[in-house]
Amino acid sequence: MQKKPPRSTDQITDISSGIIVVKNQVDGWNFLLLQSFDYWDFPKGGVESGENLFETAIREVKEETTITDLHFNWGYCYTECEPYKDGHKIARYYLAETHQEEIALPINPELGRAEHEAYRWMNYQEAYPHLSARVRNVMTWARGILEGIPESD
Repeated sequence: MQKKPPRSTDQITDISSGIIVVKNQVDGWNFLLLQSFDYWDFPKGGVESGENLFETAIREVKEETTITDLHFNWGYCYTECEPYKDGHKIARYYLAETHQEEIALPINPELGRAEHEAYRWMNYQEAYPHLSARVRNVMTWARGILEGIPESD
């Protein structure tokens, strides 16, 4: 179960990988979103030498949020966003649930600061207005899986 947007891959020179981390709360599924400047996204980052995209996604979640408790209840399905950064980059996102309560935004040694300014757990309605179209499409894909909504072509 994967969804790939139609595109030419000729221009893609960079790919990042991340995880849509969700938690089942009283008000339903909540999504973990990270803020960098005025931009909200899911934890993700670049592939390091010797890693596959799934390993990258897990490492990035741990590095950016300290979350290590990830449950891939829906299998290892993923979606990829529309190209961004002048059409040269895409991001792949997997979907996982966590039960971990403690979250931190640790200092990135290369930057000397945390990569993100804030994090928030938000339900779909809360999050949607804060997101770019690219991230909205990813969250909508995840919501469909969480709520059992069949994909449309």
